[in-house]
Amino acid sequence: MRAGLLIGFVAAATITVLLAAGAVVVLDSQRNHAAGVTTLSCDAALGPTQPGQPGTGARDAANLTGEQREIVSLIISIGKDRDLSPRAWQIAIQAGMTESGLRNLDYGDRDSLGIFQMRPSMGWGTPAQVTNPPYQVNKFYDVLEQVPGWRTMRPGDAAQAVERSTFPDRYHRWEAMAVHLVENLGEVGDATGCGTGMGSALPPNTAAAEAIDFALDERGKPYVWGATGPDSYDCSGLMLRAYEDAGIILPRVSRDQYHAGAMLPVEQAQPGDLVFWAYDSSDPKTIHHVAMYLGDGRIVEAQQSGVPVHTRAISWDEGGLVPQAVRPGV
Repeated sequence: MRAGLLIGFVAAATITVLLAAGAVVVLDSQRNHAAGVTTLSCDAALGPTQPGQPGTGARDAANLTGEQREIVSLIISIGKDRDLSPRAWQIAIQAGMTESGLRNLDYGDRDSLGIFQMRPSMGWGTPAQVTNPPYQVNKFYDVLEQVPGWRTMRPGDAAQAVERSTFPDRYHRWEAMAVHLVENLGEVGDATGCGTGMGSALPPNTAAAEAIDFALDERGKPYVWGATGPDSYDCSGLMLRAYEDAGIILPRVSRDQYHAGAMLPVEQAQPGDLVFWAYDSSDPKTIHHVAMYLGDGRIVEAQQSGVPVHTRAISWDEGGLVPQAVRPGV
């Protein structure tokens, strides 16, 4: 009976949200089309923002000077003129913020100059050209468009592919701010192309109720690293057995379980969806923990040694929370 009620509730809620989400997606699509913007296809695995930190981008953007915002506006306007997607603008903003703080510098390491610290000695142009803002932005886009697969890279990785820095990870820092600027200064309703509510529009997981029942029945059993039951569990071992009981086979470890279903924004997780934590919450390769969302802001998990399987409240602002949840079996 409990399983039937939960499945019915999830299905009804999904239909309701699907109708609402459809309206929002259509409005965003119309808005972007009217602005002459080509959006991306939805790919939740690419971002766009740091997880659990919805205010970070807005706070960083609020600290920009007038000069910096003018450079952002130039990056966006040239991107629009070239019919490049918002992802390209985002990449350029992250690169410019990392290299120069979005300033047109007349100095830099060795002969590096300008917004993107382009080096005349490396063929980027003359000193006069690489300190001319329109030239710099267009040159950056020229090189970006030659990077294989840049449209499906994480934006910071694409910026690194253009800049070829000896510190490749530093471009990720400004991801949330760049998205905020693209959506606000660029007047793009949905920079990722995913659309508000698309996660909730995914088909419901009909095995969720059985998986939840199994996981809840294991409460109180000890955490043991590498254990998959029946007397003890680690985090992914509990998820493995819970969904196995419901007829869905998951990979053994949390990092692989992240790829074992449909992705959706974590804030839109439904009962039975898996949520993840990582050392670098924007890099799925660093995932180290998984739990099952129960609804109403609670999860069930096998957390760590000395702590038995338990339920607890979850906050979308938790450190390390990965921005995508996963719906197994969908």
